[in-house]
Amino acid sequence: MQAAVRTPWAPWMGQVPMHLDYFQGTMAEAVERMGVKYANFDAYEFMGSHVSYARLVEQIHECAKALRNIGIREGDKVTICMPNAPQTVVMFYAVNMVGAIANMVHPLSAEGEIEFYLNDSESVAALTLDQFYGKFASIRKNTPCLKHLIIATVKDALKPIMKLGYALTQGRKIPKVPRDADVILWKDFIAGGKAFTGDPRVPREANAPAVILYSGGTTGITKGILLSNLNFNALAAQIVATNPIWNEGDKMLAIMPMFHGFGLGVSIHSMLANGGCCILVPRFTPQTYAELLRKHKPNFIAGVPTLYEALLRIPNLDDLDLSCLKGVFSGGDSLPVELKKRFDKFLKDHGAKIEVREGYGTTECVTASCLTPLTKAKEGSIGIPFPDTYYKIVKVGTEEEVPYGEEGEICLSGPTVMLEYVKHPQETAQTRRVHADGLTWIHTGDLGVMDDEGFIYFRQRIKRMIVTSGYNVYPSQIENILDAHEAVHLSCVIGVRDPYKMQKVKAFVVLKPGFEPSDTTRDMLMDYCRKHIAKYAMPYDIEFREDLPKTLVGKVAYRVLEEEMEKSVPAAAVAANA
Repeated sequence: MQAAVRTPWAPWMGQVPMHLDYFQGTMAEAVERMGVKYANFDAYEFMGSHVSYARLVEQIHECAKALRNIGIREGDKVTICMPNAPQTVVMFYAVNMVGAIANMVHPLSAEGEIEFYLNDSESVAALTLDQFYGKFASIRKNTPCLKHLIIATVKDALKPIMKLGYALTQGRKIPKVPRDADVILWKDFIAGGKAFTGDPRVPREANAPAVILYSGGTTGITKGILLSNLNFNALAAQIVATNPIWNEGDKMLAIMPMFHGFGLGVSIHSMLANGGCCILVPRFTPQTYAELLRKHKPNFIAGVPTLYEALLRIPNLDDLDLSCLKGVFSGGDSLPVELKKRFDKFLKDHGAKIEVREGYGTTECVTASCLTPLTKAKEGSIGIPFPDTYYKIVKVGTEEEVPYGEEGEICLSGPTVMLEYVKHPQETAQTRRVHADGLTWIHTGDLGVMDDEGFIYFRQRIKRMIVTSGYNVYPSQIENILDAHEAVHLSCVIGVRDPYKMQKVKAFVVLKPGFEPSDTTRDMLMDYCRKHIAKYAMPYDIEFREDLPKTLVGKVAYRVLEEEMEKSVPAAAVAANA
């Protein structure tokens, strides 16, 4: 069957094999293997603390026992609403070890979003930080499935001196969790695990469900994407295979968040399943990022284009030595050609012998499935497929492959293809399809081109979506929230070009009679949005209009507004860069 699939990229694979053997166990078992093989290697670093693979495996077992002690069973869903911290890593693998499913959620999500994620996944337990306790307390009455809320704090993972410093600074700003709150503190949770005396491990198949990540898919409606152990273990093998320069013990600066496929799949699991070291960064600014590069001297960094744009803006980096870098990867959004050229020069000027390698992927395949090869780069291309991964370009709305050089929908197939959209069988059937060649293909909803050498070029999204700082924002969701306000008659949300975020979110609103377009009204709507919309998806501006442009069939012509803003952006962009 696979012989019918065209693979014009094969000559450009170099040292990378077309096919790999994949570990057929669970993700936790993949890490346990490293605990034996590289017991004394650092598995992760966090704010001055170094934790070995042997100790990480111990921590995972302790947490797994604690989960079994509170009654977590095979197939249960456990929400992890955390930044990149040791407890996040430990809980993620412990959930996997006991046969449960990790439901990964952005900790800066609005209360309403967290409520949706908990109910949609039917999570019976959740882990979050003390600073986010208030959000969970507000929605607890609306989440009947949630039996256990585990509260962690950053200081639990710090060395004594760092713990004291944290308590005197950032820790003082965090409201204390009430003593009578219906929660389990992390320390008590782990201590309770001692009451479980058996083996916490639950055997699971490689194809068993393991993780839920959220995405709007091809329609913009938020859905949980169910992924298997094999999906993540295959990705881990592919990441190392496509980087022959990789060595065990190499360090990855893990700033991409663990609720995102890019962060979880590439920066965390691909490292821990292969003997690498994750430098966990819970939050960062461009300035602190530069300091992290200087301090830790990582071998690999991965990020969205916004990150690289921000680094270029930081003054006084002349002494930054980047000769430690073996790989710099860009994903999550299109990397503008000019930005790539500028960042490649930045790397060279600071001692690096490599250039940015752009990739492409979808959460429906965990994350990346295509990467610029070491053997050849083409301007504007997102590279060639990973081992055992196939790409084809089809005529939109069909499974008919188009000729090389012709634009169509990007479809991909391979060992990282999702199991399903949770509770959305129709959309699963639309997106995950078996073609005449016998392979299961993901229809990405993205337009692209493949040239006659197999290099892929991303063009644009078929689906209406805004990508801001690497996050997917779905205008229809924000419009639904705005339209629900008593003052709003009609709204339209678009992405506006931005020199730093690539795109930023702007809302246009037609008010109902009796409401005046004023700063007071705008402030009222912005306050309303903050309660219902994640911080990264917040509109930077709300513009009032008497009416919105319409198409011939009466729909809001959002493209007209986009064109309007496009004409006005260049001057603003120049001013921003001045």
